[in-house]
Amino acid sequence: MNLVRSAATVGGTTLLSRILGFLRDMLVASALGTGPMADAFFVAFRFPNMFRSIFAEGAFNSAFVPLFARHLEGEGKAAARRFAEDALSGLLLALLLLTIIAEIFMPWLMWIFAPGFGDDAAKVALAVEFTRINFPYLLFISLTALQAAILNSMGRFFPGAAAPVMLNVTMIAAIWFLVPLTQNPGLALSYGVAAAGVVQFIWLLLSCWRVGMVLRLRMPRLTPDMRQLVMLGVPGIISGGIGQLNLTIGTMIATLQAGAVSWLYYADRIYQLPLGVIGIAMGVVLLPDLARRLRADDLGGANWSQNRAIEFSMLLTVPAAMGLAVIPYDIIKVLFERGAFGAADTQATALALMIYALGLPAFVLNKVFSPGFYARQDTKTPLRFAAISIAVNIVSSFALFQLFSFAGIAMGTTIAAWVNAGQLGFTLWRRGDFRPDAQLMARIPLILLSAAGMGLALYGGAVWLAPLFERHALASISVLAGLVAGGLVIYGLLCELTGATRFAEMRRALLR
Repeated sequence: MNLVRSAATVGGTTLLSRILGFLRDMLVASALGTGPMADAFFVAFRFPNMFRSIFAEGAFNSAFVPLFARHLEGEGKAAARRFAEDALSGLLLALLLLTIIAEIFMPWLMWIFAPGFGDDAAKVALAVEFTRINFPYLLFISLTALQAAILNSMGRFFPGAAAPVMLNVTMIAAIWFLVPLTQNPGLALSYGVAAAGVVQFIWLLLSCWRVGMVLRLRMPRLTPDMRQLVMLGVPGIISGGIGQLNLTIGTMIATLQAGAVSWLYYADRIYQLPLGVIGIAMGVVLLPDLARRLRADDLGGANWSQNRAIEFSMLLTVPAAMGLAVIPYDIIKVLFERGAFGAADTQATALALMIYALGLPAFVLNKVFSPGFYARQDTKTPLRFAAISIAVNIVSSFALFQLFSFAGIAMGTTIAAWVNAGQLGFTLWRRGDFRPDAQLMARIPLILLSAAGMGLALYGGAVWLAPLFERHALASISVLAGLVAGGLVIYGLLCELTGATRFAEMRRALLR
């Protein structure tokens, strides 16, 4: 029950962040549209985000949390703090070196990450300038991720989950106050990204101070614990950031088609809402929970946690995927079609969103299955599966891009996600580390049935309300919100009717 409640805390805070993120993206779409400047900015923004997800969140959530929890539970707070300070020193040194190298070689790196920009020198110059400005964001957000991992291990999930709120607020402020002062909106947004990294770092620093976990800088030392952290973290750098790697590969291929980078970016922003609220939140909460149970040899409890994490995640993910697949055009039109974002952009982005929606359950399952390996200090197995998934993504995206242009990239990403989820789940089952219990096996089909009924209702409602989506922004957003709320009510009633879940059961889980 604590697992569900903690996930709800992280998910609810992430929901607030994503709502602000939608507001941010609406403002970005209006200011940049899908032209050359937008493509350059999104490539620049993806660059530090990829390294953040892979280098900081992926590596540290997979390697740092089990080791920190071991020190915290077995030796006490002081020993855990010493280990965290050593990790901070090593991470900071690596980040400084990476940032310096990236800033120096950025023009050459851009040829790798945006090969399609090669024929447009002006677009390359913009992408290089924007990336150099916002790349220090990686330094601060990675230190923020380390502090969030400490707090998560101590059962305090809110501060880390709230950090992205600071990013969105800072970027919205940049759009409102800096964009009007310059003829280059991408430049203003890049400075906003850099500032957001500092703001998030300060927020987590204060949160750590409140629990007595302020870290002091030490000289980097290669202690036995640090060697183990590196041994676990290097595979986690890839396996923990598989989603970002696949999206980055997609972005690289998308640079070969004008506007494709922006279409995929906006579609990605939509499906990242349920992925962040559900998948990432559950993964963040499940890892320390499994680590504690396994340390106590509570194997039955660990299996129970894995089952409930999957059940709760699919209970929320399947209807979200159904909604995004059924009414993608209406969602994109209402949220983004204004200013420089035209009707053709809506059609293209909606197609990408529909394809991404088909892979959403797999994206979430990857986040839920991975802690089963990381809590057992096994990062090499997810690394092998990540390598296979990346290979599948590259081959399928390139092949399908030739047939379906940008939509083929979204297909490749979706296929790779299902391949990775299948490998992770099957291997946990084969090893005996995960056994689906009777409750999970009974409820998954009922969840699918309830979501299908909700999908039919959403489709009919969207057709009926179509004329209202043509109204001004506030009215159309209100209509869309009403349609989504109605779909959620119908889904909830169908779940209660079929037995996919029970209101009383969910209420106890959230209030306990």
